[in-house]
Amino acid sequence: MTECVNPFEFCDIVTSTTHKSLRGPRGGIIFFRKGSKPRKRGMLLTQGDASDRYDFEEKINFAVFPALQGGPHNNHIAALAIALKQVATPEYKTYMQQVKKNAQALASALLRRNCRLVTGGTDNHLLLWDLRTLGLTGKNYEKICELCHITLNKVAIFDDNGTITPGGVRIGTPAMTSRGCLEADFETMADFLLRAAQIASSVQREHGKLPKAFLKGLQNNKDIIDLRNRVESFASQFAMPGFDV
Repeated sequence: MTECVNPFEFCDIVTSTTHKSLRGPRGGIIFFRKGSKPRKRGMLLTQGDASDRYDFEEKINFAVFPALQGGPHNNHIAALAIALKQVATPEYKTYMQQVKKNAQALASALLRRNCRLVTGGTDNHLLLWDLRTLGLTGKNYEKICELCHITLNKVAIFDDNGTITPGGVRIGTPAMTSRGCLEADFETMADFLLRAAQIASSVQREHGKLPKAFLKGLQNNKDIIDLRNRVESFASQFAMPGFDV
């Protein structure tokens, strides 16, 4: 990613998804070092001999195929090639800069609304929202957002009691940035997110936190219907990539 520190200088193996912020086909990609290992002699690095070589290639290939990956699809390979070509363009760099600006705008908007973010903000395209200060779980909040057509992921926070009922959610800005949203638009999204949290708190007070009772409180919930309509009205202003509008 053009706006992050280059990991290849420090890591022998680098992995990434090819969708999400890369905007390519769903999948993953693995990079690994090949050739002779450098040797340290004083302050200099020199190439090692042929017997002292990186041995990642065979191990990674064996682990991936056939255990995790089926036969390659030509359409998938072509789509990945297009995505990686786009990553090398100035337009993609501008997009990633806006992704970071939008993430920081969303983080600032939530902090001003007295929400607790893990690490107090973000330096990349993601932010982690600790919902425990609101008395919510990531699982219940994710379900409320799903019904309101807001996509995010429940995630465990560093001192959670396990991952069954995680205490937070992970929110990313690439998707809505790809649709043309700017910082002011993420201020609006912060209002939606906070309203969803208020609805979740209300449902919990009336029906409890347990899954069966909580889900019962979501049926024909007027607050959820109202927020869903507001989200749909807002989102319809922005073109969906790949769809004719």
